[in-house]
Amino acid sequence: MLLDTFIHPTFGDERMDRISSEDVNAWYDALAPGRETARAQSYSLLRTVFTSAASERPHPLVPYNPAQIRGAGSAKRAHHVQPASLEELRTIVEEMPDRYKLMALLAAWCAMRFGELTELRRADIDLRTGRVKVRRGVVRVDGEFIIGPPKTDAGVRDIAIPPHLLPLVKDHLSDHTAPGRESLLFPAAGDSNRHMAPATLYKVYYPAREAAGRPDLRWHDLRHTGAVLAAQTGATLAELMGRLGHSTPGAAMRYQHAAADRDAEIARRLSELAGS
Repeated sequence: MLLDTFIHPTFGDERMDRISSEDVNAWYDALAPGRETARAQSYSLLRTVFTSAASERPHPLVPYNPAQIRGAGSAKRAHHVQPASLEELRTIVEEMPDRYKLMALLAAWCAMRFGELTELRRADIDLRTGRVKVRRGVVRVDGEFIIGPPKTDAGVRDIAIPPHLLPLVKDHLSDHTAPGRESLLFPAAGDSNRHMAPATLYKVYYPAREAAGRPDLRWHDLRHTGAVLAAQTGATLAELMGRLGHSTPGAAMRYQHAAADRDAEIARRLSELAGS
């Protein structure tokens, strides 16, 4: 969408090696007024395209990267996330139907994304080691569900499940998951072979967050809540990045790997938080 809407209309018919820094600067000055996030993401995408072209070996496609505007790829966060308290999280989970409770708990305590949760299958849960394996995600494009690997290598990870959740995981597998290794943990209502659509979840999540007094809490904010809870255990930045499967271009190599034993300790401390 960014490429088609904001980049191609200006640069789509231009030879890359003839696009100058002045061209990029003029494009950026007129780009998406009032839409700071789209503006930053579009610039970041263009810069990435040129970075790739300039790094081709042995024959770079362009002599240099003309996208050199400092800070243009960053945007101020429009939504300030206030993480859920433990009491708010408890209320949200209690208010949701049984088949959705574990989904909310994993979103928060394991800081998992919606697309990672809805592609989870029975084989991805290792009850022996108490871990959930994130190997794929699913997105909905033009009404179709597309399964693929995480966007970055950091997204492929094993997450230690806080021990206080393990009995709930076992119950969910027994009561709400079809037999077979490839059965979805959180399928669409009435169809165990089809992925859940976001709208289906929101029908039960929105009333639950209202009951908790948090109408502002987006589903993705549960993941943010999980990151804050994990940080409160004393986890290092590298450990948090490993647990969240998150990386930035500059920090990916330093932060995408975290020790498995330390991750289990984080999970144990998360359970201590729940007990307190």
